[in-house]
This record gives sequence, C-alpha cells and structure tokens, in this order.
Amino acid sequence: MNEEPSTARVALKWGLILGVAQILFSTFLFLTDGIGNASLGYVSYALSIAGIVLVMRDFRTLNGGYMSYGQGLSLGTLTAAVSGFLSSLFSVFYMTVIDTGVMGRVIEKTREQLEDRGVPDDQIDQQMQVVQMFQSPGLLFVFGIIGAAIGGLIFSLIIAAFMRRNRATPFE
Repeated sequence: MNEEPSTARVALKWGLILGVAQILFSTFLFLTDGIGNASLGYVSYALSIAGIVLVMRDFRTLNGGYMSYGQGLSLGTLTAAVSGFLSSLFSVFYMTVIDTGVMGRVIEKTREQLEDRGVPDDQIDQQMQVVQMFQSPGLLFVFGIIGAAIGGLIFSLIIAAFMRRNRATPFE
C-alpha cells in the first residue's frame, strides 16, 4: 500500500518558498517606496495564489494524482501561514532595524491619498490616530500572520474546489 505524503511537510516546504518570494517582493517595495501602492499589492495576492496552486499540485502529484478538498484547504492555509510568518518577521525586522522611517512615509502617503479624495481634515486626523495605534512591531507581526492565514484560507477554499481529485473508491 502506498503511503500518503504528509500535508504538513509539503505545506512547510512551499510555505518557505512562498515566504522567500514574499520577502523578495517586500524588499522591492521597501526599496522603491511602493508600500501602500494598491496596484502593487495585487502582485502579493498573485504570489500567494500561485504558491497555493503549486503546493496543491505538488501534493496531488506525490499522492498518486489525488487530493481531497480538506487536504487542499489545509495545504493552502498552512502554506500561507508559514509564508506570512516569514514575511511578517522580515517586515518587522526591516522596519525596526534597517529603515525606521518606513512607517512615517507610509502614514504620510496615506494622508496624501485621503486628502486627494477630499476627506475632511478631522476624519483624516482620526484615521491617522488609528493607523499610529497599530504601528507597533508586535501588532504588525501578529496581524501579518493572521492576515496571511485568513487570505490563504479564502484562496484555498476556492482553489481546492477546482484542484481536488477524489479517489473512485476509498480503498484505492
């Protein structure tokens, strides 16, 4: 009887690969002052989707061409969580050690975007206070992991539905 591959092992491998890709992309954003650019943010989503598709495809190949919906869901979510852990760790390190002025520039860019939209000054000030409350490295780290895991779960719910391939009989 063929032994089924470990979903955790495959997800950790692809989580590390996706995490490195996210770190490289984050470095590009930090160096080009692209943090806060919404259109560049979609590239990060595309990386996550590609990573989730690749982890499910790899697992399905290792598992004789089969993957249940639940396996796909757990693969994608765990991959995204590992990737989120690594990229959040890097981002916090970058913002606290390498370039401590990144968050100030992000806040200023956000203020400018709100002013361009015509948001009243009192509402802008309130929003800036909220942004500054969540600027601590610990919160950025925790919310980065949680956000990545939730995003991975949502993407996996959809992707696993298309990529699952159940065995004809449970005895295969």
